[in-house]
Amino acid sequence: MISFLLILIPLLTGLATFFIKNEKLLRLWVLFASIITLIVSILGLCCFSDEKYLQYHGEWLSSLGASFSLKMDPAAQLLCLLNTIAFPLVFLSTWNNRYENAKNFFALMLLAQAGIMGVFLATDALLFYFFWELALIPMYFLCSQWGGEKRIAITFKFFIYTFIGSLLMLVGILYLYGHTPDHSFAIESFYNIKLTLKQQNLVFWLMFIAFAVKMPIFPLHTWQPDTYEQAPTATTMILSGVMVKMGLFGLIRWLFPIVSSVAYAWGDVITLTAIIGMIYASLIALRQDDLKRLVAYSSIAHIGLLCVGMFTQNVSGIQGAMIQMFSHGINIIGLWILVEWIEKTTGTRKMSELGGLAQRAPVMTIFFVIIALANIALPLTNAFVGEFLIFNGLLGSATQYYFLYTILAGVCIVLGAAYTLRMVRKVAYGEVNNRTENVSDISINIKIALGAIVVIIFATGIYAQPILDFTSELTNELVQKFDFIRQTLQ
Repeated sequence: MISFLLILIPLLTGLATFFIKNEKLLRLWVLFASIITLIVSILGLCCFSDEKYLQYHGEWLSSLGASFSLKMDPAAQLLCLLNTIAFPLVFLSTWNNRYENAKNFFALMLLAQAGIMGVFLATDALLFYFFWELALIPMYFLCSQWGGEKRIAITFKFFIYTFIGSLLMLVGILYLYGHTPDHSFAIESFYNIKLTLKQQNLVFWLMFIAFAVKMPIFPLHTWQPDTYEQAPTATTMILSGVMVKMGLFGLIRWLFPIVSSVAYAWGDVITLTAIIGMIYASLIALRQDDLKRLVAYSSIAHIGLLCVGMFTQNVSGIQGAMIQMFSHGINIIGLWILVEWIEKTTGTRKMSELGGLAQRAPVMTIFFVIIALANIALPLTNAFVGEFLIFNGLLGSATQYYFLYTILAGVCIVLGAAYTLRMVRKVAYGEVNNRTENVSDISINIKIALGAIVVIIFATGIYAQPILDFTSELTNELVQKFDFIRQTLQ
């Protein structure tokens, strides 16, 4: 029932939001709704962890072999927690933002949360596809109606990329459905399908391209920087903090268990492609003057590292990627909150026009430095745990090129430190200028949001063992499949 409530609450409250006209009441309502969803998610982790509370099964399209089946496995619970943390942070940090037709904006945000939640919870392939599309539709309207000057063209590009990816995934799902002995969309039926290597190759690329577009990774990433720049910042926070994790989650739940042999075989190619994308994005970030585009390219580099971790196909790498999915989501939302405040306060996103904010906004600067250091995985911060495990997994991977991959990925870490510290130096330090001389410090609502993020950064950075224990069983199950394939090939 917990899994059903996590979808039902944002869905019903989102629909109700369309009818609330008082703006103050509207903001209180959506914040309240998001906090209730967060509480339910925490209850699922702590108090109702028995499987009977974490699963839900209902009739849906029984004539097609499809059902409304939900399940919270460890990966789903971790990402549902991220999803439920993200929305209160977004609503709180953008409390003073003004939107035309605000009720429609907030309603679509909650509907997007419901769609994303469904992706993480669905254990029926047709239901998974339904929620995959449902999450996209509100985001399309949010970007096209409340975005920047180039929003129409950029949103159209975003829609085309994601729609084509979704279409390929649908073809893959229907192909798998045709090979199930019981003509069912249930995930168990998909796991039990026996395919030839040629058939597995077809399914792998159909579904992997869809997941790679959503992450996104090189060379399917070109929609992302423009969309992040043009979308309203609240939407960008959800896109980069939560929605991109849908692609990585698809690897864990749908791709690796079904076509593990081919996933193993293509591991080197995907890893090399992801690393090329990391270097490419890091070099572009190093040359950026626009804060939004810098953070966008930084996100591409970090997601590339997560993909590398997944394709190490060992316990350390996959577990590191799972932890890093959560950590990256928290950190990137913190950076977007700061970028939004800087742009609104100074009237610019160009680092060359900023400087001296540490003198005018010391509290903001403290948060900025901490979150920036977390973004480059400084020890004792949350990202350090995930990145350390990913590199450990990369060094211990079965590929003969493990040392080269580790060196190249390590170069990206150095580049990440360079552009992040350059950003902090140009924005916060140096001389005050005409854009920053009249700046006052961040408001209480932003302090609360950033304070919560910093607590999570240090809590998971100092003591990550509960997350490691929580994800170990699922990780071991995936790795056993790859170990079996490796032993068979030897």
